[in-house]
Amino acid sequence: MSSTVRRVEEQSGTLTRNAPHNMEAERQLLGAMLMNNETFFRVSDFLEPPHFFIEQHKLIYEKIGQLIRAGKIASPITLKTFYPADYQIADMPVTQYLLRLAAEATTIINAEDYGHIIHDLAVRRDLIRIGEDMVNIAFDAPIDMPPRAQIEDAERRLFSIAESGRYEGGFHSFSDALSEAIDMAAAAYQRDGHLSGISTGLNDLDKTMGGLQRSDLIILAARPAMGKTSLVTNIAFNVANAYEAAEQPDGSLKTVNGGVVGFFSLEMSSEQLATRILAEQSGISSSDIRRGSIDESQFATLAAVAQRMQTLPLYIDHTGGISIAQLAARARRLKRQRGLDMLVVDYLQLLTGSGKRSDNRVQEITEITTGLKALAKELAVPIIALSQLSRQVESRDDKRPQLSDLRESGSIEQDADVVLFIYRDEYYMQSKMPKEGTEEFFKWQAEMEQVTGKAEVIIGKQRHGPTGTVQLAFDSSVTRFSDLAHDEYMPERLE
Repeated sequence: MSSTVRRVEEQSGTLTRNAPHNMEAERQLLGAMLMNNETFFRVSDFLEPPHFFIEQHKLIYEKIGQLIRAGKIASPITLKTFYPADYQIADMPVTQYLLRLAAEATTIINAEDYGHIIHDLAVRRDLIRIGEDMVNIAFDAPIDMPPRAQIEDAERRLFSIAESGRYEGGFHSFSDALSEAIDMAAAAYQRDGHLSGISTGLNDLDKTMGGLQRSDLIILAARPAMGKTSLVTNIAFNVANAYEAAEQPDGSLKTVNGGVVGFFSLEMSSEQLATRILAEQSGISSSDIRRGSIDESQFATLAAVAQRMQTLPLYIDHTGGISIAQLAARARRLKRQRGLDMLVVDYLQLLTGSGKRSDNRVQEITEITTGLKALAKELAVPIIALSQLSRQVESRDDKRPQLSDLRESGSIEQDADVVLFIYRDEYYMQSKMPKEGTEEFFKWQAEMEQVTGKAEVIIGKQRHGPTGTVQLAFDSSVTRFSDLAHDEYMPERLE
């Protein structure tokens, strides 16, 4: 134990204690494996050699695993060949020690319980080590080392323990999978719109996608000025605004509609994002809000909208340049503290890999998209990640995006469950305006009327649904997407 920790213990009047371990459980489990090699397979999916406290037990478990995985029998006789003839463990010849382990073996019925005991004690030892390091670093850290760096490091190590400490994996029976499928169908029947996923608040998009599905990585990509941040902000607000939860028998809350939203805004500040949402919901231009070009009634409208939005379960993190590991740690923390039903990342190319910035950006993007997909599965929430498109779109006559236009498209296309593109013909038509009064101008004007205020969301990939195009309305003055009124529902025109 370090001198600093010892000093703290002496000041508090406590005595130095041995690290938690259970030597008998280790011996009996190893003996059970030597008596019946099937025991190894009951614990090998979660128990690793470092989980054993006694150094020799780590080696014995490792050698048992090597023999069994090689298709050989692991017994005291076969195991002793790994050791020199005069080798001793606990002051006795190795053969005698191995035979003693077999004699003390527990039954195969209890083997898994013994494995969990050993594993849990190892986790407690890791927690003690992290606690010691936190105290030592806090005492001895140089003055220019910010506490935030120590907190981030401690969180990373704690979450690493939490991740490696899972042993619920493995096969599930088909009946369990069927029950989960039926539960999902029942939830969809009870939810607004009868959707299996979370409603985006945009009916036509929901019909095509069935809502935002749990554990899905959804990539939303577009060229600049197409409105990708606007669309994802609209969806985030709609989900948070529809949030309803029911209290469970254990006192916890279960989301029954809408959801708690986490928003990583790596490009815009939280104030800029809030201004956008205020503009969308109040119908007042965000540029007018920023410049203060509003009258008294508009300010009253803004105040009323802001008051209504105070309780929205929408949480924004606007830290720039964070790594995928930091993002994952913060998302887990949000889920633990506030709950989490949907995550937004704006945008993917502003994230960094877990190590130093790589010269190979494609490899780094692969790590990021793989990490986001793993996080979506782990937290069981949809993650919408915005992405840039390459400039090759601009060189084509038809500028509608396709999968090959994604930057570093290989990993993004592979890891994503859904890929959405935004395309607005109005944006490109504006730059083609001919001279007023000419025949070309009147033709252009007629075409502009057809596309003004309209946007296309192109579903380029969807694992569990059709691809295609969804037409939406877009109000550029307040950056708001909404359902497009269909011609059959429009009032009849008078000729």
